[in-house]
Amino acid sequence: MRILLTGAAGMLAHDVRRASERAGHQLILVDLPELDITDERAVFEFYERERPEATVNCAAFTDVDGAQSKRELAHAVNATGAGNLAAAAARIGSPLLHISTDYVFDGVAPMGPDGRPRGYVERDPTGPASVYGQTKLEGERRVLGASGEHTVVRTAWLYGVAGPNFVETMLRLAGERESVQVVDDQIGSPTWSGHLAPALVGLLERGVRGVVHLTGGGSVSWNGFAKEIFRQAELDCRVEAISSEQIARPAKRPEFSVLESERPDVLPMGPWQDGLAGYLAARDGMMRR
Repeated sequence: MRILLTGAAGMLAHDVRRASERAGHQLILVDLPELDITDERAVFEFYERERPEATVNCAAFTDVDGAQSKRELAHAVNATGAGNLAAAAARIGSPLLHISTDYVFDGVAPMGPDGRPRGYVERDPTGPASVYGQTKLEGERRVLGASGEHTVVRTAWLYGVAGPNFVETMLRLAGERESVQVVDDQIGSPTWSGHLAPALVGLLERGVRGVVHLTGGGSVSWNGFAKEIFRQAELDCRVEAISSEQIARPAKRPEFSVLESERPDVLPMGPWQDGLAGYLAARDGMMRR
């Protein structure tokens, strides 16, 4: 398959590229300045010229706090840009897989039949509490509205070797201080891009369409995640609990954003702890080179 990969310079795209190449697919790699996805005419001309057989859209405005003051830019990339790609792909009869986020939900845990919190599934109502989440939700709507052959994959708490991330920050801080303060009132599912990328390629290969939830299995607080990072990395650094209110930020974060899939055609990913182990091994391998 000849796959167009947008946002090719980003963290997730780095692993999507590797997973696609291992699976024997050909890639068309684009990022700024090669293709501005907010330029509708440029996008349509690009698709007519290159005619990719599929697209994975990793291009996004991901500065959650910055989006609060840069609403127009965030909307241009996350909504208009995604819509341009989806419409151009639909015109040539090519499927597009678009990456979205847990931030499209309001952060109030849904309740299961047993009265206990459960993860959000694909059919649950959305209700983003931040500009970033609002623009990503609008992007979802434009992608799905352009063609029934398109796919929206919601993921969460993403980290990988090719970009700045929470795990890397914790490892750095552990080398600088004896303790760190991390919020314990936000719950989610850490996801290693090294596990997510091949799962995305698999969705394309199997022709899975519509909305899909894909994250590391299980859930944890950011505080618990930090503790597991230090445990697996064998680092002696104390993790102190603080609340979200104590580190007020421009954009509200979901208190609960665990994602689960109820679709029988979606293969679940492994536990988030396994993803962390894979990341640390991959990071160690890169540092040894």
